[in-house]
Amino acid sequence: MAERLKKLFAKRKDKFKNAGPGHSLRETSSTSSASSAKSQKETASYPKERVEPSQEAKQAAAAALARLNPPARTAGFNTSLAAIQAQVKRELEAEKKANATVEVSHKPKVEVQEMEASPHLAVTGVYFTCPIVGGGTFTKEEWMKRIRDFLHEELENEPGLIACLMIHTLNRNKEKVASCVEILCKYLENVVKNPTEEKYRKIRMSNKIFQEKVVNLEGTKEFLAAAGFQEQLLPFQDKEEPFLVMSESKLEDLESLQVLIDALQSAEPIGLELDRNLQVLLPSQAARRHELPASFFSLSPEELKREQQAKQELAELQTSLRTKAMREKDELREMRKYKFCLIRVRFPDGVLLQGTFGVYEKFGQVVEFVRDNLISEDALFSLQMLTGQTFTQEDNEKTLIELHLVPATVIVFAWKGSAPASDAGSAFLKPEVMVLMQKV
Repeated sequence: MAERLKKLFAKRKDKFKNAGPGHSLRETSSTSSASSAKSQKETASYPKERVEPSQEAKQAAAAALARLNPPARTAGFNTSLAAIQAQVKRELEAEKKANATVEVSHKPKVEVQEMEASPHLAVTGVYFTCPIVGGGTFTKEEWMKRIRDFLHEELENEPGLIACLMIHTLNRNKEKVASCVEILCKYLENVVKNPTEEKYRKIRMSNKIFQEKVVNLEGTKEFLAAAGFQEQLLPFQDKEEPFLVMSESKLEDLESLQVLIDALQSAEPIGLELDRNLQVLLPSQAARRHELPASFFSLSPEELKREQQAKQELAELQTSLRTKAMREKDELREMRKYKFCLIRVRFPDGVLLQGTFGVYEKFGQVVEFVRDNLISEDALFSLQMLTGQTFTQEDNEKTLIELHLVPATVIVFAWKGSAPASDAGSAFLKPEVMVLMQKV
């Protein structure tokens, strides 16, 4: 069964290859930049009327075209990169002047770092890829529709195997799935152990257990059909009722029923992988404040609003009574409202690299995310909190929620020792990453 599953997905991947390149946001070739732009186009909202592109957009487009033309690649690309670096420098200088003006006027000093560390950070949503189905980067809801379509398309080719995947993938309540799997396996096991007993070959469709725990789950009808059950009207208590009855031909192939039992017990849901939704931001873009989308939360927006109101009402009564341990417990409870975390890495040149992570991912994943996008992947570097605290090797094994980085935070990048030499001068990120800089 495992080999049949591999062949099925191999066919599916070949189909996508023939259809053209995918839309991964993390590829590092020129194809990656093009597909990343296409993915962003699918998930963003654009005005219908054509407008004159900004100077930054023209520079990014020129750089992308230059990378597609090998003879002119270096000159065109370096020109764009230099323009980006000049823009970053201008914004940093303007930021310093703004802060100086605030101090002179004796107004409360605005700490840029605190603004950047605010939970109101820019992101359009949470996106995923599917290694098994392939074909792009989408929201979880969009993927579930695509996976459902994929399974129904393949049902004719491998009815038993696909039905098992449908049961485990398309039903979200895992307890109900486990109970259903146990009942379905019991149906088939009774037939395998007692092939001559007619009562085990029939399932009364009005049976309470069948109605409550089996028939309402997606994929169960397809599974029973693959096992040889067919709907028939049979006499029952002085009337006729619909039954599922196993065909005689299946009794001659009990081994196939055992294969179905094993497949249903060992099958796993088709999984999704969180896409980092990589973004590169200018300092001015990073300073803007945006709410996190609802997809970042474990609770619905309405539930969060009600909980926040209740929390505010209790705050005044508990302020003088709460101990440090109680405050830490409340903080952890607050962080557990989130499923995802937004991490921004600020480089010495002012550019910020942004990515989306699961709250239970380890900090080592953040380190790898940064390393994969550096212009010198082998160079040593460190990551620090805005307070100056450096993350240690031990922190790499801790989750983001354990390190209190949820729901969003900014960390600071620094080379260890001297900065590595590169053709891009003082740049930190790969050229193909820098051209992803966009308006937020």
